[in-house]
Amino acid sequence: MPIRAVIFDWGGVLVRTFDYTSRRKWEARLNLAPGGLEEVVFDSDAARRAMVGDATETDVWAHAADVFRLAPEPLEQLKIDFWSGDQLDEALVRFLSELRPQYRTAILSNAWPNAREVLAGRLGLHRAVDTMVISAEERLAKPDERIYRLAAERLGVRPEEAVFVDDLSVNIDGSRAVGMRGIQFLSREQAIADVTDCLGQAT
Repeated sequence: MPIRAVIFDWGGVLVRTFDYTSRRKWEARLNLAPGGLEEVVFDSDAARRAMVGDATETDVWAHAADVFRLAPEPLEQLKIDFWSGDQLDEALVRFLSELRPQYRTAILSNAWPNAREVLAGRLGLHRAVDTMVISAEERLAKPDERIYRLAAERLGVRPEEAVFVDDLSVNIDGSRAVGMRGIQFLSREQAIADVTDCLGQAT
């Protein structure tokens, strides 16, 4: 079946953490093992609830403040430092954008309620795709099969007509379960090559 749509994840794909220096400094300050800070921020109950719209970004950081016993001022610095190493992969965004108009394109992201403000307002990614499907807004999160079907519906295609790129294997498995062609992101070059190859095979 011909491919008519290409869907990319956001965090870990279009935007990635290139420099962990600030996070590691905070881990040393808080006596955490490497990766411990990300675990508190991303894997907390508050973060999981925020991902489906049942909590806010403020709730996530309030939990971190409670765990680390941080006053408002150092908490604000932690938030700034936590994201400081993240960077938009402009070449990958350009690749996705230039697939249009031949292909419909989308971002499908497990993200907190403030994600659209970041994606569109701060990064301008709404200009690169036809639609953005954000878990907190839909109250559904990958790998729930319903959110992949919803993304396909928003693009006006069948799941079998879409390619999906994500950095997490569990999310790739979810996409394949509904018939999408799943590609696990390992690097920019690999993702572009695999998507291009997939589109070529499907023509």
